[in-house]
Amino acid sequence: MFVIVYTYPESVKWRFCCGQILLHLMFFCYICHFVTGHMRYSIPEEMKKGSLIGNVAQDLGLDLKRLRSGRARIVSGESIQYVELKPDKGVLAVKERIDREQLCGDTTPCSFTFEMILENPMELHQIMVEITDINDNSPTFKRDSMRFEISEIASVGARFPLATAEDLDVGVNGMKEYILNDDDNFVLKQHSNAEGKKYAEMVLQKPLDRETNPSLSLKLIAVDGGTPQRSGTVNIDVVVLDANDNAPVFNQTLYKATVTENALKSTYVTTVNASDADVGSNSVVTYYFSDLSNSLGDLFKIDEKSGVVLTTGFIDFEKDKKFELQIHAKDQGGLTDTSKVIIEVVDVNDNAPAISVMSFTSPVSEDSPPGTTIGIINVKDLDSGDNGQVSCRIEGTAPFKIKSNLRNYYTLTTDSVLDREMVSEYNITVVATDSGAPPLSAQRIFNIKVSDVNDNAPVFPERVYTAFITENNSPGVSVLTLKANDPDENRNARISYILEGKNIAGSSVSEYVSVNAETGVVLAARSFDYEQLKELVFVVKAQDGGSPPLSSNVTVKLIIQDQNDNPPQVLYPVQTGGSMVAEMVPRSADVGYLVTKVVAVDVDSGQNAWLSYKLQKATDRALFEVGLQNGEIRTIRQVTDKDAVKQRLTVIVEDNGQPSHSATVIVNVAVADSFPEVLSEFSEFPHDKEYNDNLTFYLVLALAVVSFLFITCLVVIISVKIYRWRQSRILYHSSLPVIPYYPPRYSDTMGTGTLPHVYNYEACRTTDSRKSDIKFGPTSSQNVLLMDPTSIGTMQRIKNEKSILDEPESPLEVSDFVTLLVNACLLKCYITSPPPPPPPYCALKTLQRRNRKGY
Repeated sequence: MFVIVYTYPESVKWRFCCGQILLHLMFFCYICHFVTGHMRYSIPEEMKKGSLIGNVAQDLGLDLKRLRSGRARIVSGESIQYVELKPDKGVLAVKERIDREQLCGDTTPCSFTFEMILENPMELHQIMVEITDINDNSPTFKRDSMRFEISEIASVGARFPLATAEDLDVGVNGMKEYILNDDDNFVLKQHSNAEGKKYAEMVLQKPLDRETNPSLSLKLIAVDGGTPQRSGTVNIDVVVLDANDNAPVFNQTLYKATVTENALKSTYVTTVNASDADVGSNSVVTYYFSDLSNSLGDLFKIDEKSGVVLTTGFIDFEKDKKFELQIHAKDQGGLTDTSKVIIEVVDVNDNAPAISVMSFTSPVSEDSPPGTTIGIINVKDLDSGDNGQVSCRIEGTAPFKIKSNLRNYYTLTTDSVLDREMVSEYNITVVATDSGAPPLSAQRIFNIKVSDVNDNAPVFPERVYTAFITENNSPGVSVLTLKANDPDENRNARISYILEGKNIAGSSVSEYVSVNAETGVVLAARSFDYEQLKELVFVVKAQDGGSPPLSSNVTVKLIIQDQNDNPPQVLYPVQTGGSMVAEMVPRSADVGYLVTKVVAVDVDSGQNAWLSYKLQKATDRALFEVGLQNGEIRTIRQVTDKDAVKQRLTVIVEDNGQPSHSATVIVNVAVADSFPEVLSEFSEFPHDKEYNDNLTFYLVLALAVVSFLFITCLVVIISVKIYRWRQSRILYHSSLPVIPYYPPRYSDTMGTGTLPHVYNYEACRTTDSRKSDIKFGPTSSQNVLLMDPTSIGTMQRIKNEKSILDEPESPLEVSDFVTLLVNACLLKCYITSPPPPPPPYCALKTLQRRNRKGY
């Protein structure tokens, strides 16, 4: 990027003006790049034709041969080309007279821009020429004289606006100041508006006397700041009136209004109003503009009686964005007041974008990389603000994009790799739209042809294929058919399907599926089991016959669907060979008493694993029911003494498959409040002869051991009682701790955590034997007995909720204790599973455990 500024001697005064049109140009080069440069020259206006602007070849570092071979030329968007390029000398020269005031008006700085283009290779150099002002215009007034009619009673300090001088020059060459010739009655005050424009007022500093001076002649001089200085003059005639002593007064010192560009003639803008305190003819106020320039006079008018401001011409926002009007109100006595009206012009989106093609290339090879430049276009919109903000887009879907690197210049490039087999020709419509409301747009169609290259690989319509197969299928069944497409022709379009190697659970994927190389049919190589393998994911490659071959992969997800091929499995109650579960229900059980819960599982999934529980058979169907979903067995009425102790329930568990599978479990329930009653009902079980003989031997041995233990315990108890009787009475009445005994718990969860049952024998004894007691607590909410027909039965779980020490003050009878001990030992030995320990051993262990706990 180059920036070169030429300046001229200090004696020439100028200033920079803003460019009306800024052109930025980008060219596509055949070697996929372009060169841009930026130069700036500064020259004064009114230079003669042929005057040298600058040596562009030297500034850009180009030789003359390059200018001639590159066919250097200038491209400008202006209707008048002010400069010309002389390739034989490499210089820029003035071609047409340049008048800064005509070119830019009062806009500063003033410049115009053009581009110099070279070819082979293409280069773009942007050149800006700034036009500086010279003092070639004098300040001028729109009229030769001014007339004021001022009442003699006008108060000191009254202001009288004077005509405004215009100087087409700008900067130091523009208007500098006003000078009023010496006069005792008036002084001159100068002001500047927000835009820096100077205007003057004549202020009365001494009262007028019509009898002394009925009229005054003044001269107003406007001078600029140039060298040499220029000036303009206007005569001021003051006529002194009599009697009118009240001047009109505006109700506002500043009026603001808006008008839309392109508004129709006579469009209302605003209304100004001034009032005069006089009466009669002296109170009649008339309104008029203060020395409007020709351009403003053609655009606005004011009704002299009503003060309504209307449009009279065509208002263009692109030319003027704001107007400032000075309005005077004058009564019949010549007194005046001044107000200002600022009119803002509202832009209308009335200019559509214009598209110009700077460069375009066709055809384009299909292997062109993304970002390859195809064309360069220039887009302009004369509107401003949002109405002038232009965006370009490509209509429809195409592998091209358009982007902007410089303001108003857009590059049309490829957005992805082209494919001639899919589309061999494109008609690209470029649409340029501004941001106005409503937006305006323009479009241009580009025809782009694509040259062919072999660059297509087989393509699957989907990235992942999902197939379903039911388990227990037959080997060799077709799962799905893969189909890849290759838009190439002949050998390049011949596709082979290959199963990519991958191990699944330590085995090759080919042991599970196979693929037909020509048709793409995927076959099951084995029978699948859903409980072992629920999903199989593998990759299939499609490869064409090109050289080198091109290929693509696709993932195949084979989902095995479940069949109802597994029956439910009962986890609880446990059904062992020859044994049965007995759940104890007290006769005091209420309605809804939870007897037990049947727990089952199904290894199938989905609805095949949904289980339901039904009561198939029961000794008394009116007593029990089974929860359909949870398998809970509850009582449906109050248990009575008439109900049989032994209840046998058959529960069937079914899944929800088609067809459904089921399992059956038998639950034995004992309706009793004591163990002897239970044992009497469940004692009739088949035994083999050898076991009965052994049991008789064990019973006899246990009786002998118990007798021995009884005598021993009797002696010990008597000795302890005598010893304690001798102790202090204080110890007899003291509160002594209760030492409970809890046998080991039994919980049969089968690894499932279902229904743990705990049953306890509790025996409590104090240190004072006279206050000892032993009891069986009442039955709890659940009592479970495990009865084994081959071993007379086994008590599996007994649960007590109360402590057996219910009456600590009642004395312990030795006969009760011995009887209880013998019964417990016999019962323990009676229900032990074969081969049971000898009765004496069981009784001895029981007694030893009691003695360790303090009995």
